[in-house]
Amino acid sequence: MDNVRFYTVMLVGFALLILLAHAVAADEVDDFFYAIAQVESNHNDDAVGDGGASIGRYQIQRPYWIDSRVPGKYEDVRDPAYARRVMVAYWKRYVPEAWANRDWQTLARVHNGGPRGHRKRATLVYWEKVSEVLDAR
Repeated sequence: MDNVRFYTVMLVGFALLILLAHAVAADEVDDFFYAIAQVESNHNDDAVGDGGASIGRYQIQRPYWIDSRVPGKYEDVRDPAYARRVMVAYWKRYVPEAWANRDWQTLARVHNGGPRGHRKRATLVYWEKVSEVLDAR
């Protein structure tokens, strides 16, 4: 095999590995959002909780939405795709390392307990519920 063909085969193989790794990572992120939606609302986009303070499948409150700085209306968090953008923006603002490292525990606990939620003992029970759903997938 000549050098050009060898490097072409190597480059294509490397590109395929990157695509596969990206697909696996996307599946893990999808599983994580699935688990949060399961725990929060059983995937009910019309869910209202916390005495009306939380809405949508991910049970996002207005201050969380404001902190995310995602353009739109608060009521848009009922749309799962929009709500996911809000959550990612929130995590990137408050715990960017956790988002970059796919630290599901920190992300879940911040989602449940606010910017410092990963430090609150009370959010451990929430994480255990999310973790159980993740383990079952």
